[in-house]
Amino acid sequence: MTRPAAPSSAWQLLHQVFNDLFRFIGALGRELRATRGRYFVIVVPVLWLVLFFLVPFLIVLKISYAVSDPSVRPPYSALVSFATQDTLAITLSLRNYLMLLADPLYVGAFLRSLLFAGVSTGVALLIGYPIAYGIARARPFPRLVLLTLVILPFWTSSLLRSYALIGILKTNGVLNQALQGLGIIDAPLEILHTNLAVYIGIVYNYLPFMILPLTANLMKLDFTLLEAAADLGARPASAFLKITLPLSLPGMIAGSLLVFIPAVGEFVIPDLLGGPDALTIGRVIWTEFFNNRDWPLASAVAVAMLALITIPMLVFEYVQNRENAAGAKR
Repeated sequence: MTRPAAPSSAWQLLHQVFNDLFRFIGALGRELRATRGRYFVIVVPVLWLVLFFLVPFLIVLKISYAVSDPSVRPPYSALVSFATQDTLAITLSLRNYLMLLADPLYVGAFLRSLLFAGVSTGVALLIGYPIAYGIARARPFPRLVLLTLVILPFWTSSLLRSYALIGILKTNGVLNQALQGLGIIDAPLEILHTNLAVYIGIVYNYLPFMILPLTANLMKLDFTLLEAAADLGARPASAFLKITLPLSLPGMIAGSLLVFIPAVGEFVIPDLLGGPDALTIGRVIWTEFFNNRDWPLASAVAVAMLALITIPMLVFEYVQNRENAAGAKR
């Protein structure tokens, strides 16, 4: 076996080095071209989350540790300052977070927001599930028409839809006039500016967010399983509880999260339809920011609301992953 001849001159050695370098660059370019689509799919959402979620959140988090100071602009103290010419001081205040726990106004607003969001999510699920089930069982063309009717309210602003509800729910509104005309009631009902009006507004505005994920999930369901259950003697109610309901659980969870999360921080609906008792987190943040100009306290409320929503979701996701991993091992 003969060895390859060594380069006879420095020029040949240099030529070989450059050839190897060009081959490496070419191979790297081919690898990047082959994988750039995958990297693009990953990088764009990450950049979006960093720019429009993480950066604003960090700004709000920074403000929440400041102290309100209306004499300066923006109206809060600086976190980093020079104590002396060569000493840098960082001042973090927990006063805003302690106030959230000490003042029953903020605790009540948190609990009221959770109550509004939780009850509205449950009602939206009870209303949206039969609608989604009917859409999933419909033929293609009627299904398209029904889905269009579900999506149609998104073509108008939620603010306009809330104003439309005012015209329906007020004392001399469409609902009271219809009920009085049918002889069901003698005196008009006081619905507007009550908690009931808030529930109606949230369910009305967020119902499509419940129907669409449920419809997508139920359309994947193999309905021949229901026919097989019926052939085996199962009643329709039993087949629904043992087959349809468990298989549609992912759609129920997705729809509930899509309704519950934005409903917790809702501002427009409680402000327009609710009364003075419908003080929610969204209204508190608005009041502290724009009326009281207490930006640090408003930022602390926003951070606490985000933690209140995010931490249970992370715990739920962790438990689900543990259960899925345990099921895979079996």
